[in-house]
Amino acid sequence: MSTAPTELVLGPLHVPTPVVLAPMAGVTNAAFRRLCAEQGAGLYVCEMITSRGLVEGDATTQRMLVFDELETVRSVQLYGTDPVYMAKAVEILCADHGVAHVDLNFGCPVPKVTRKGGGGALPWKRGLLGEILAATVKAAEPYGVPVTMKTRKGLDDDHLTFLDAGRIAQESGIAAIGLHGRTVQQAYSGTADWDAIAELVDHVDIPVLGNGDIWEAGDALRMVEQTGAAGVIVGRGCLGRPWLFRDLAAAFAGEEQRALPNLGEVRTMMRRHAELLVEHMGEERGCKEFRKHVTWYLKGFRAGGQLRQRLGLVDTLADLDALLADLDPDEPFPTHELGSPRGRQGSPRAKVVLPEGWLDDTDGRGLHMHEEADETSGG
Repeated sequence: MSTAPTELVLGPLHVPTPVVLAPMAGVTNAAFRRLCAEQGAGLYVCEMITSRGLVEGDATTQRMLVFDELETVRSVQLYGTDPVYMAKAVEILCADHGVAHVDLNFGCPVPKVTRKGGGGALPWKRGLLGEILAATVKAAEPYGVPVTMKTRKGLDDDHLTFLDAGRIAQESGIAAIGLHGRTVQQAYSGTADWDAIAELVDHVDIPVLGNGDIWEAGDALRMVEQTGAAGVIVGRGCLGRPWLFRDLAAAFAGEEQRALPNLGEVRTMMRRHAELLVEHMGEERGCKEFRKHVTWYLKGFRAGGQLRQRLGLVDTLADLDALLADLDPDEPFPTHELGSPRGRQGSPRAKVVLPEGWLDDTDGRGLHMHEEADETSGG
């Protein structure tokens, strides 16, 4: 009998299904979040934004901070390296944007982020991490908004940080910590270390959310049963498969269900996705945004290369409709794709790119590093 949790509790916030959509740049915009939420309950997090961009009124940041009219729980992931900017950004999110949950990114492995000491590099500086966490929790407190954080195991196997990060998070009043079971050096390669997630669960009293290699709902159940995690964070597994959240909701409710949509049903989902993008961005930009999703939706189906190529160039909904009509609606779901990785994987990095002298000490309090807007995943 499954002992999986049935809800996720983050301070005053109760999420009916213990599932969190990982922020992914250029993917988890308002349209995609709405599409996923239509499939099943969960916490759907906005694309990562930078604290400095928000505080200084950057136009790109403002465009990213858009919510669907039916998005009742607004959740945002914030990136930054300066406690003052991070606290001010949290205050702006709570006071001006009605945000109900803030997640802090300390897991991004992208070199141009770690080079500045941000993302997955920052937890090496335990003192600075503590400053940021304490400042952001204090800023959110008057609004009753829970603050969580996401991190990785460490820089590499010789520089692990996740247990210290968990302790500091708990001491700082963080509501939960998400752990991607890979190091920064691994990026998205190899397999996620679920044992590290279990180790963190045993190490702290706050909820731990497990992240890494959840391709099917069954993976999520196995993760929480093996690790004791309070919930799961799903990223690449939902690319081109928003119905995964339907499976996840059913699985955590104890129901046996797996969506195996035929190509006709996938076609309907593609059309809905494009329609939502157009509603939020206008037809030209919305159709351009949709193009990147075509390959993910059609992964494993027999749709011809020329048709895929034309779908990847659509610029109007009328063009999209004409091309979708050429897909065979009766083609069954390619079950051989179940459980296989989606999205980027790549290779481990030769080394983690860090600021000069970064490894010399583990404190970092008072450091003021340059922070820049960046298009990266949530880590």
